[in-house]
Amino acid sequence: MTTKDTRVPSAANYENRPSSRASSSAERRVAGGDIELDRHHRHRLHHEKHDLADDTNPLVNLTQEEVLANAAEYARTNGLEEYEELFKKGGLIAQNPKSLGIGLPLLTDQDRADLAHESHHRWAQNGTLYSLVGLCSLAAAVQGMDETVINGAQLFFVDQFGIGGNTSRDTWILGLVNSAPYLCCACIGCWLSDPLNKVLGRRGTIFASCLVAAVTCVWSGCTDTWWHLFIARFCLGFGIGAKSATVPVYAAECSPAVVRGALVMMWQMWTAFGIMLGYVADVAFYKVPDKPNITGLNWRLMLGSAMFPAVIVCCQVFFCPESPRWYMGRGEHRKAFDSMVRLRTSNLQAARDLYYMHVLLLEEVALKRGRNRVLELFTIPRNRRAALASWIVMFMQQFCGVNVIAYYSSVIFRDSGFSAISALLASMGFGIINFLFAIPAVYTIDTFGRRNLLLTTFPLMAIFLLFTGMSFYIPNEKARIGCVALGIYLFGIAYSPGEGPVPFTYSAEAFPLYIRDVGMSFATATTWFFNFVLAITWPSLQTAFTTQGAFGWYAGWNIIGFFLVLLFVPETKALTLEELDKVFGVTTRTHAKYQASKLPYWYGRYILRQDVEEPVPLYELDLNFDKNILSRSTEEKA
Repeated sequence: MTTKDTRVPSAANYENRPSSRASSSAERRVAGGDIELDRHHRHRLHHEKHDLADDTNPLVNLTQEEVLANAAEYARTNGLEEYEELFKKGGLIAQNPKSLGIGLPLLTDQDRADLAHESHHRWAQNGTLYSLVGLCSLAAAVQGMDETVINGAQLFFVDQFGIGGNTSRDTWILGLVNSAPYLCCACIGCWLSDPLNKVLGRRGTIFASCLVAAVTCVWSGCTDTWWHLFIARFCLGFGIGAKSATVPVYAAECSPAVVRGALVMMWQMWTAFGIMLGYVADVAFYKVPDKPNITGLNWRLMLGSAMFPAVIVCCQVFFCPESPRWYMGRGEHRKAFDSMVRLRTSNLQAARDLYYMHVLLLEEVALKRGRNRVLELFTIPRNRRAALASWIVMFMQQFCGVNVIAYYSSVIFRDSGFSAISALLASMGFGIINFLFAIPAVYTIDTFGRRNLLLTTFPLMAIFLLFTGMSFYIPNEKARIGCVALGIYLFGIAYSPGEGPVPFTYSAEAFPLYIRDVGMSFATATTWFFNFVLAITWPSLQTAFTTQGAFGWYAGWNIIGFFLVLLFVPETKALTLEELDKVFGVTTRTHAKYQASKLPYWYGRYILRQDVEEPVPLYELDLNFDKNILSRSTEEKA
């Protein structure tokens, strides 16, 4: 019996598909490591601006004999001759991964046992892979500390720099200083990711960005005017931007599909951990007294403390393997295989994943050659839909209002009646909640799904922000303090498993390989630009709208976010990076119209608890392809 996956567009009649989309015999080495495609592939790829991707697995159209021949030639022509038999096995498994090797020639009982173990124990991964995930998590913690150490520091430097008043000038300058890194990220930092990755690789880019972050953190602690602090924090954006665009992609490219979502979302979970550490540093250095000739030593130590995790990342990064995808993009297949072996539990799994990656890369390279990738991010329909969905989730990560609390919670708590130290402790409580409630998303992001997490949490965030804002009307100070803290903490509980981990995970997997660096740069530039907008405008918005109105403003944006996700953001959970071509092949109008038509069904079933007939699925794919289709002989195919 076959099963249906309701996330992917219907693949009608696989037997009538066109010929092979890729084979290793098509690859020819030319100067500089480029890849040249033969006429067979150039003919197939001239329709690259198609609105719906033709296939999910390019190997589906080949016979077993063709796969074996292509895999053997791939090994021989790329310096992997001693692994020829291994790549033959890997090619057969890549053709039909759901079979777990059952019924396939060449495979031993041990091979089949290894594949079954991988399928049934998805967390039993290679120790090197977990070391790499630890590196990415620490890089995320650097990000979180960079964002929140300013929260406590601003309680002190505003008076020292003469910008602590409620005048329009002072509120805008404070917003500008707080938002400086994100202005740099949006305008420059994120867009440096693509050229840096080309030259330095994933590891080199992470090293360079963390080094910049460490230096600028120390620099920020040595400033003596508001504009000097602005310049130092602006330069911090060079480190934040490239790192935020590279680390999720690095994790996605090295992770097996079965755990990719959970491992990539470690970025946001450990960013939340870094946010918590930033609050802890604020509390730890609060009572540090000034020294002779050093005024404001406490806030200087707060800002400088974020250098420590950055230095640790710089020391660790080159002990992890480089991304196999990055090596393959440069034509260095032997190095790619060596990296993949370090990242998988067996050589067979490494050969399978590397060969499948090679087949898909042939198509990506053909699309990439001689084209303006920035332009094609928006002109090719599949890319444009991925960009739109990524833009929505990244935009709403900021306009859900979370960073109002991340950057200004100490001031908000103080305005509600807390003392300065109590405000810092309350902010630390928000950081702890933000981290702890991100942990369940490791499981739910690949089970409940990215889209469902967002649709569930947006209404809750709107309610809790509105509750927080209205709490400022309470005349009794103790009741007001308690309700403000409760509202902010409940908001953190709703944010952490939804808009917290989903945007970077979603964006890292949404784009095809040939445009992934540019797409991720676009996505991260979006979140950092609106982060800048939020950070620079909050002090003035709070003055103009009052605190109640300002919180109500962002509560309204959460309602808008719910409908944007409902109509324009498709589900991507548990699909390989390449299978997403199918998902984003459905037109935007079709997707939005279908999802809007399901609202009466959802209301009837989940609100009124009625037995309502479920609408016909928009997406449908038979995941257990008939083996006779997959493995038919050359004679049958003819």
